[in-house]
Amino acid sequence: MRSSALVGVAVAGGLLAVAAPAQAAPAQAAAGDPVAVSSYAYTSAQGDHIGQGGSGTYKDPQSPMQIRGTAESLTVSLPDAQWSIDIAAPRGEKLRPGVYRGAERAAFRTGRSPGLDVSGGSRGCNEVFGQFSVNQIETDADGTVTLLDASFTQNCESATAPALKGVVKYRAYPLSYRFQSDPGDYIGGGRTVGYTGSTSTFRATGDASRVHYSASGKRDDWSADIGAPKGQAFEVGKTYQANRFGDDGLAELDVHGNGRGCNTTSGEFKVTKLALDEAGQLTAFAATFKQFCGSGITDALNGTVHYYA
Repeated sequence: MRSSALVGVAVAGGLLAVAAPAQAAPAQAAAGDPVAVSSYAYTSAQGDHIGQGGSGTYKDPQSPMQIRGTAESLTVSLPDAQWSIDIAAPRGEKLRPGVYRGAERAAFRTGRSPGLDVSGGSRGCNEVFGQFSVNQIETDADGTVTLLDASFTQNCESATAPALKGVVKYRAYPLSYRFQSDPGDYIGGGRTVGYTGSTSTFRATGDASRVHYSASGKRDDWSADIGAPKGQAFEVGKTYQANRFGDDGLAELDVHGNGRGCNTTSGEFKVTKLALDEAGQLTAFAATFKQFCGSGITDALNGTVHYYA
């Protein structure tokens, strides 16, 4: 079971929704079982004191990661790689999914400012200017952080200093929606947009043969219905040809939102991850899709769904 829920999951939303409590960890499934990720990646602009203009990616267990602290203030460290990432809520508050701007050095933050302090290779900042986003965070019954997905931008000593940017994950499962809409696609309107837990909420409900997913954020609400051909269960890794209602022996695909929908659809999708609980209800899901809205349409809506998978 997931512990206390400070994750970016909606009570009501708008993308492929799978019926599972936000607190439930991806449970048993045959193929495509989700895997939690612990990793750290950074890019450093030329002149940045901490990263020295370099970049790198570390992944546990090859590069062991440790986390300590609570939702008030936490530290992720990579002892072998000599990195330490401190993230803190404004004093008296707790970290939740969202964007935290105006960060000051964590141990010395003032007023209502959040805290950030990233050091590496025995190099640190006297003053920190920056911001960070929390996509997911969870704690156990004692308040200790057990899961984290966050990103940051840090400027060392000056707000205009070259930036250090990074993404840190500790036992996190992917949770996001992204689409790329061709210029003539009616649903996406020719846009390319990504949604993560810092700005958006997600829901997913379903079982081994059909999923309803929803995502809400950035002034957008999206929904999607994805189903295997009638009478069949999903096969992870298989590409399905689909239309809106799953007619003519095809699978079902209907992505819509923001007041826009298709009378007819055609296209395809692939389920890449799938996890169910003991009752056969969906707890984790990942898929890619390509949808054409209407007949004779050649411009597509391409998307990727990650719901704890």
